[in-house]
Amino acid sequence: MEISVAQMMRIEEQGHKMGFLKKFMMENAGAAAVRRLTEAFGDVAGRRILILAGTGNNGGDGMVMARHLAGLGADVRVSLLAGADSIRTEEAGWNWGLLEKMPSVRRDPDYAADPAPEIVVDAMLGTGMSGPAREPYASAISFVNSTPGFKMAVDVPSGLDATTGEAAGECVRADMTVTFHRAKRGMAGRAEVCGKLFVEPIGIPPEAEEGIV
Repeated sequence: MEISVAQMMRIEEQGHKMGFLKKFMMENAGAAAVRRLTEAFGDVAGRRILILAGTGNNGGDGMVMARHLAGLGADVRVSLLAGADSIRTEEAGWNWGLLEKMPSVRRDPDYAADPAPEIVVDAMLGTGMSGPAREPYASAISFVNSTPGFKMAVDVPSGLDATTGEAAGECVRADMTVTFHRAKRGMAGRAEVCGKLFVEPIGIPPEAEEGIV
């Protein structure tokens, strides 16, 4: 069953109140996305992977991915699209703090420093946006679409409204999208934007859906 973004937010909140903390959801989401990436590429050791991270929980998913990919030997670079003091959620801030202790993950705000990464991960805007992407995200979306590497979107391609399936401006055109818990309604039939779509469970109890789905 496909759900709206509003329903997903309520499910997450209800699961959090049950004790399945959003930090756990984020960890499981990032790990699931890495599993899908390694299934597509096999061994990622030595591969140049750029992760573009926003300041919310979508960015936090990307930060979790960076940690897991570094553990697999990938050459990982994370570009946080605003200062660390702009991180908006406790969960993302906690994961950024981990990366700050990891020399194995390069943290570089200049995402264009390597114009041709082998893999680009879009963990910028996620499901919470509406209207056209603003700067610095609009330029980053254009950069992602201009790179020849493999493009993976986390949860939803940045710029796409996951409930309506519409994009008010440019959105990431991914080769693969990994979304979580349930498919979002607006992503159906948008293969030209989402690429190959995977839906991954992240451990949210089914009881968290009561009264919502």
